[in-house]
Amino acid sequence: MLEQQLVNGLTLGLIYALIAVGYTMVYGVIELINFAHGEVYMFGAFLCMTFLTVFGAPLIVAVLLSMACCALMGVLLDVVAYRPLRNAPRLAALITAIGMSIFLQNLAMIIWGSRPLPFVKEALPAFFKVTALSFGDVNISWMQMTIYIVAISLMILLNVIITKTRTGTAMRALAQNRVCASLMGINVNRVIAFTFALGSGLGAMAGIMVSMFYNTMYPTMGYNAGVKAFAAAVLGGIGSVPGAMFGGVVLGIAETLGAGYVSSPYRDGVAYAIMILVIILRPSGLLGRAVTEKA
Repeated sequence: MLEQQLVNGLTLGLIYALIAVGYTMVYGVIELINFAHGEVYMFGAFLCMTFLTVFGAPLIVAVLLSMACCALMGVLLDVVAYRPLRNAPRLAALITAIGMSIFLQNLAMIIWGSRPLPFVKEALPAFFKVTALSFGDVNISWMQMTIYIVAISLMILLNVIITKTRTGTAMRALAQNRVCASLMGINVNRVIAFTFALGSGLGAMAGIMVSMFYNTMYPTMGYNAGVKAFAAAVLGGIGSVPGAMFGGVVLGIAETLGAGYVSSPYRDGVAYAIMILVIILRPSGLLGRAVTEKA
C-alpha cells in the first residue's frame, strides 16, 4: 500500500514540478508571481484536445503544437500584461496577473464550455493502460512510465539550457542584477520573453499529461494546480529551479499519502500543512538560499 502510494505520489509530484519551474523561473528573473501560469497549463490540455479532434493531428504533433502555442501565449502575457508594468510597484503587476488568470479562465469557458471534457482516448496508444512494471503489489502503468520519462527528460533539458547555454547565462545574470545585465549588452526583454515561453511550454506539457492520466479537463483546472505548484515552488525555495522540482515531488507525495492514510478530502490540507511547517522552520525553502533585499 505504502509503495503504491509513493509511486502515485511521484507521478503527481513530477507534474507539479513541471508547473512549479515556470513560477520559479519568472520570479527568479523579474521577481513576479505569474498567477496566470495555471491557466496556461489548462490551455495546454484544451489545445491538445482541439488539435486532435478538430484538425486530426497525430498525438505527438498535437502535443508539440500545444506546447508551442502555450509558449507563444506566455510571451504575449509578458508583452501585453507585464512588460508595461516592469517599473511599476509589484502590487500592480500582481493584480494584473490575477486579472489575466480570471480572463483566461473565462476565455476557455467561451471557447470550450464550462463542463468537464474527457481526453481523446482514441488518440492514446493502447499499451498506456498496460502495466509496465510490477513489484509485488506495486504496479506502474505505461502511462505513468511515460510521465516519469517525459517529466524527468524535460527537467534535465531545462537544467542544461539554464546552465550550459548563452541564453541561460543571460537568465542567471538578470536574476542577479537586471540593470548590470542590461549594461553588459543583454537584451532584457528578449530574455524575459524566452523565460515566459520556456515555463509556459513546460506548463502546457504538464496539463496535457494530467488530462491524459485523469481523462478529464475543465476551464478551472489551472487554479488548483497553479496554487499547488506555487506552493511547491515556495516549499523548494522560490527562485530555485532545483528547489521547484524537489518541492513538486515532495508536495505530490505528501498529498497522495494524506489521501491514502488520513482522508481524501483532507489531502490538500496535509500537503499545505507540510509546506507551512517548512516555511516556519526554513523560510527560504528546502533548497533556497536566504538573500538580502536588492537595493
